[in-house]
Amino acid sequence: MTHLPACAGVGFKAEHASDILGGKASVGWFEIHPENYMVAGGPRLAMLADVCAQYPVSMHGVGLSLGGGDPLDARHLADLKRLVDRFNPAMVSEHIAWSSHEGLYMADLLPTPMTKTSLDQLVAAIDTVQSHIGCRILIENPTSYLPLPQNSISELDFITEAARRSGCGLLIDVNNIYISAHNLGFDAEAFVDGIPVDLVGEIHLAGHERDANDQDSILIDTHSRPVADPVWALFDRLIARIGPKPTLIEWDNDVPSWPVLQHEAALADTRLNAVRPRAPEMAS
Repeated sequence: MTHLPACAGVGFKAEHASDILGGKASVGWFEIHPENYMVAGGPRLAMLADVCAQYPVSMHGVGLSLGGGDPLDARHLADLKRLVDRFNPAMVSEHIAWSSHEGLYMADLLPTPMTKTSLDQLVAAIDTVQSHIGCRILIENPTSYLPLPQNSISELDFITEAARRSGCGLLIDVNNIYISAHNLGFDAEAFVDGIPVDLVGEIHLAGHERDANDQDSILIDTHSRPVADPVWALFDRLIARIGPKPTLIEWDNDVPSWPVLQHEAALADTRLNAVRPRAPEMAS
């Protein structure tokens, strides 16, 4: 398996294919959702093959339901392994969330209770995935909107323990941290400062919106806007401590033109380059 470069990447969108595959893309890598490519063949897989031939690619899953507690779907695992074996992605990752229960699938990333039982189940699920596809994965910190009353473990301790016990890494979504801190009232900077350096394999950045209901101040993880200034500030704080990491600009709704998306990636690269160690100058 190749490695993601420690620079900015973006999510691959078919509407940008002509710019990307035509050589106009000045980004380091692309992310795809494997669920969009779990097909037998056709133009979708052919397009993915073209992208993988030119760029490192990360597969970021949205449907495994790692945090649901139920046995993982055997067909989904088989489809994921088939994609991993064929395209050899530079990274594979998934959400800490659940989206299925007793055979029913909900098209959403629902919150996993942060309890000892849920932690044990999550670790077992991660072990199953890693054993099945034959590589280490990353798990992404969730977006929270309301505190779950059964939670007995802090989010940072929960994701860290899951990674330590399973041997996986962390995908740190800075926008998720900012939104969850705002919605639940915890200190986003303290959370960022507590993230274990050795576990971070990738970073996500995205835009968000305030809930349409004027009666509350909840922030929604919409992936439909440029990265907000306070999220950039948290990102700067994180990479100043851990160094440059592969960083994805997520923009999945109200998808902009390619130049707009490329500009967001360039902003991330500027920040990553600012903390990149400089090569020693040669003596004259």
